[in-house]
Amino acid sequence: RIIKTVVKTFKYFFGLRFEVKGLENFEVEGPAIIVSNHQSMLDMMGLMEVLPDDCVQVGKKELMYAGTVGLVIYLGGVIFINRKSTTSAKMVMAEVAKTMATDKVKVWVYPEGTRNCTGDLLPFKKGAFHVAVQAQVPVIPVVYSSFTTFYNPKKNLFTSGKIKVEVLPPIETKGLTSDDVSDLTDRCFRIMRETLFRLSGRPS
Repeated sequence: RIIKTVVKTFKYFFGLRFEVKGLENFEVEGPAIIVSNHQSMLDMMGLMEVLPDDCVQVGKKELMYAGTVGLVIYLGGVIFINRKSTTSAKMVMAEVAKTMATDKVKVWVYPEGTRNCTGDLLPFKKGAFHVAVQAQVPVIPVVYSSFTTFYNPKKNLFTSGKIKVEVLPPIETKGLTSDDVSDLTDRCFRIMRETLFRLSGRPS
């Protein structure tokens, strides 16, 4: 909560405004998997606008060594995954499922697996959806509008702007099996992509 309060003040220095909708969709009883698109470190400020108290994040292990940012993320309780080791990632996700059930927490995952500032979504990795089905918990999609109109590191573009964040209704997984993971992943991808385009004022 301390980190959340501090990081939320950064938006004033960067000239960012946030418009948030759908927070009531976090009000599910018990654990859940939260999935969102991931564009840049600016996501952290948007994250702090909506992050539920009973939630931990999953992130790549390399972030642990990112100086002050890495320290903040570590203190925030992020679960780190070694993306270069498939076995390690699977073991961590299995532990995530156990922790989620035991501690009744929600887990926030970026299914694209890396930052993507193209204004579209990268194909989703299935790890988060495997965990959701394994634990029989809902998937809650969260979508940030595109930053491309005011933030583009390749063009050295960074001006003030408004970021729309929308929490979508939970997608239930009760009764689903591992055979349904691909369909669940595709369904979530389609819903989030349509929402991304709508929030960003782009045609589907």
